[in-house]
Amino acid sequence: MALKRYRYRAYPTGGQVRMLARTFGSCRVVFNDFVIERQRLYRAGLHKDVSFAETARLVTTLAKQTPERAWLGEVSAVPLQQAVDDASRAYRNFFDSHTGKRKGRRMGMPSRKRRSHRQAARSTANARFKVLDTNGSRWGKVRLPKIGDVRFARSRDLPSAPSSVTVVLEPDGTYWVSFVVDEPTREAVPAVKVAALDLGLTDLAAVVSIDPEAGGTTREKVTNPKHLRAAQRRLSRQQRALSRKEKGSANRTKARIKVARTHRKVRDLRADHHHKLARRLVTNHDVLVLETLFLVGMGRTRLAKSVHDAGLGNLIRLITEKAESQGRTVLRIGQWEPTTQTCSVCGTPGGKKPLSIREWTCGGCQTRLDRDYNAAVNIMVAAGLAETLNACGPGVRRTLACAVGDEAGTHRSEAAA
Repeated sequence: MALKRYRYRAYPTGGQVRMLARTFGSCRVVFNDFVIERQRLYRAGLHKDVSFAETARLVTTLAKQTPERAWLGEVSAVPLQQAVDDASRAYRNFFDSHTGKRKGRRMGMPSRKRRSHRQAARSTANARFKVLDTNGSRWGKVRLPKIGDVRFARSRDLPSAPSSVTVVLEPDGTYWVSFVVDEPTREAVPAVKVAALDLGLTDLAAVVSIDPEAGGTTREKVTNPKHLRAAQRRLSRQQRALSRKEKGSANRTKARIKVARTHRKVRDLRADHHHKLARRLVTNHDVLVLETLFLVGMGRTRLAKSVHDAGLGNLIRLITEKAESQGRTVLRIGQWEPTTQTCSVCGTPGGKKPLSIREWTCGGCQTRLDRDYNAAVNIMVAAGLAETLNACGPGVRRTLACAVGDEAGTHRSEAAA
């Protein structure tokens, strides 16, 4: 079983919108109260003497009994508990990161939440929420405590009963309900058709694939759509109009929503492209090989805007999740493998090359190599699949990595559709 999230557009009524606003604000308040109290204990050196559970009880149960926080009792208690759990988890990650228990970059101490145009409140099974049966209608309803039956557009059925539901208010004013469900995964399938991906910015992915049983090879380049770049002129015009509006005015709110709506469209287009590409790759291959990328560092360079626009991290995550659910295998190689520098035909190192060089000639075998295809072949070799390459006959590496198409392989250059 694997946890999956199903998200639907919600349409709350006016009274439900007001109640959701109270819930969002209450969750933010108890989160901040928890962070402030733990910071006070940390500065006083008492953070080890007072447990997280005691602090959680102080900012929720006991706070409701005070005149200053009596209004916390007007909303459901479960979203408040979940907000406190998020704060306590953030503190545990902070301490585990500094003691070495948590891998990766060091986490900072949690900070207070500010008012934002994006709000969320999560309810678990303890809240006894219920997804109502609408008899095959395109509309669904979820019954939330102290909020009521919130209607949502049921674009697809839930595979099982959800374990939690999150109501989200996006900056463009739209509401969404997100369910977490358990979905069965398939058993691992035998490794027959394998593919290696070289992810980039000029082309989103260069894919080389081999089917040893059929004795065929294919390669393709998936064009990078650059959704943010395409919407940049419209965004610039909308943001200039927003900057001219008076703060606090209704016209400024309208202008802000226009900007947020454009950003949401860009995000949805990117996600749709990534989902379709990941589904196609996972469906057509049994083993996928990816290169480990230092995306945090790439996001700090002069190419940061292009890196974020490509969304490489999200694409890798989707490929991994879909492969796990379909019983496919995903292999990862280290980020320091010289996949771009080495000739995949003879193994001669060619040294570092600027991004402007898309093709180069190997000094050892004189093969004219395509930068991306050559890197994809080297990724497959680095994953230990050299036997698969050799099983298709001589010249397979030359066929897949050369800059000019070879009759032994099928060259496809297309965008994922």
